Amino acid sequence: MSAITTARPEASSATSRQVAYLTAPALVFLGVRAIGLVVLAWMAARNGRSITTALTSWDGHWFLGLAQGGYGAAGRDLVDAHFQHDQSNLLAFFPGFPALTSLIAHVPGVTLVDAAFAVTVLSGLACSYGLVRLGESVPGGSRRLGLVLAALFAASPMAVVLSMTYSEALFCAFAVWSLVFTLERRWVWAGVFCALSGLVRPTAAAVIVAVGLAAVIAIVRREDGWRPWVGALVAPVGLVGYLAWVGVRTGSWDGWFQVQQRGWGSQFDGGIATFKFALDALASGRSVLEVLTVGLCVVAIALVVLCIRRRVPWPLIAYGIAVLIMDLGSNGLMNSKARLMLPAFVLLIPVGMALVRRLRSTQWLTLITVSVMSAWFGAYAITAWPYAI
Repeated sequence: MSAITTARPEASSATSRQVAYLTAPALVFLGVRAIGLVVLAWMAARNGRSITTALTSWDGHWFLGLAQGGYGAAGRDLVDAHFQHDQSNLLAFFPGFPALTSLIAHVPGVTLVDAAFAVTVLSGLACSYGLVRLGESVPGGSRRLGLVLAALFAASPMAVVLSMTYSEALFCAFAVWSLVFTLERRWVWAGVFCALSGLVRPTAAAVIVAVGLAAVIAIVRREDGWRPWVGALVAPVGLVGYLAWVGVRTGSWDGWFQVQQRGWGSQFDGGIATFKFALDALASGRSVLEVLTVGLCVVAIALVVLCIRRRVPWPLIAYGIAVLIMDLGSNGLMNSKARLMLPAFVLLIPVGMALVRRLRSTQWLTLITVSVMSAWFGAYAITAWPYAI
């Protein structure tokens, strides 16, 4: 009897540790995002806005309209950067996020907005687990590094979109798992998740670069048999498939790019517009958001250098550089630069590596400080800043 009594507390303690181990990535992510929502509630109240309105604004409004009416029946209240309504502009938004939102909205009692928030939150959780796995997969990595990466990602400067009806969280979830499977040489899964990311955002081109190059190298070296062939062939299917569909719909092979340019003035110019924006923002100092955006661009470039110096696996560096090239190399809405850098989460690895070497108290203080700063920046961007992000 005494043996059984003694065993029960031990079993209970082991179960508690296991539960804590399994839920840690989710708790880290949700904890940081909770700080963001508390600050957002305060900022929204001060600026006379509701939290729901703020979290469904700008592109979120487009995604909800697309989830409700599809590409042929969205509301006329959707306007582009020129305040014009053009039904073809819906084609600029990829179908992955609105399709999942529409699917969940069919559950009894779930509204379209509820469904969109559910997709975002669940995607953020999936991404946090992927980041923990990524932290364990890099050379010299550990689970603690992965947890720090999950916290830093949730506290990125524009991480507020991880709580909005935006597609970034879903894309990042697919992207991080594709990169994890690439590092683990699980080529088929890497290709599948890369293809799925291509149905969510055009940034999937960066994932294709990383997965495709790694697979081609494996093929040239005759490693892993047929699997890298499958991974390389499957990886671009989502992005290429959607762009081709838009091309057929518009009657032009570059139809999606034309929609982007016509509706939002966005096209690749090699970074000329971004450079001019940076000089203008720094010279005039007219907006704290614009000045901080320029600073974040500089920090991102510096993090690329740190990734190289820290010998971060090259597929991750290739992915991060490709994300930055697509972001900084395009013109259009300059206020979106910080948000569009969010998928470059791999650039946080050197920061995470530096933090895990510090005392626990230093880690906590740093992460809490960064979380509060991120919370303010994101809340300011969608409650006080009058323009699109």
